[in-house]
Amino acid sequence: MSAAAVERSHDRPLIAEADRIMERLPGYRVEIIGDQIIVSPPPDGHHGDVLTDLMAPFMAAGLHGAESRLIQNIGLWLPTGPEDFAIPDVSLVDADFADHYIENNCYDPVCFRMVLEVTSSNFRTDLRTKVGAYAEAKVPVYVIVDRKHERLHVLTEPAGSEYASHRVHAPGETVALPDSLGAKITLDVGEIIRTGRNQGR
Repeated sequence: MSAAAVERSHDRPLIAEADRIMERLPGYRVEIIGDQIIVSPPPDGHHGDVLTDLMAPFMAAGLHGAESRLIQNIGLWLPTGPEDFAIPDVSLVDADFADHYIENNCYDPVCFRMVLEVTSSNFRTDLRTKVGAYAEAKVPVYVIVDRKHERLHVLTEPAGSEYASHRVHAPGETVALPDSLGAKITLDVGEIIRTGRNQGR
């Protein structure tokens, strides 16, 4: 993380420890959610392949342009604890996201339109822990590719520590994401699941 976070280590003990873990374990993702440090191993190749396929329709629809940006691994500052932050696999953010910088390479959730996670071995974090964290941050849309159970989750309407709408889609379905993202995006669940198969179980 940033040198500034290390300089503030006397009043940010969890962030300082997260920085130490990242130094010891290059390639691991380190997040703090609910005052707990969560360490995730590097994902496999199928995880990255799914992400590339998922980003394509957003790019084709013009969502990586003047109004919004599609960014991998951007830090999202969370309201769940004084040092909490998450690093979604992909986020759709307002183009002026840089104006919403908070600290520790993280940005205010107000500029996030959507977060997307592709599960790996730590699938429970994406399916449980992050649901509450992203809802409390009022991220409007949370999409999860659940590779273990071969499902696509679309969560909308954050309310407190949960989403009022949580739809689960199976292969064979085509899913239209909310128009609030800024363009019409449809996802073929079967294609996404096939790309992510074989690993992450």
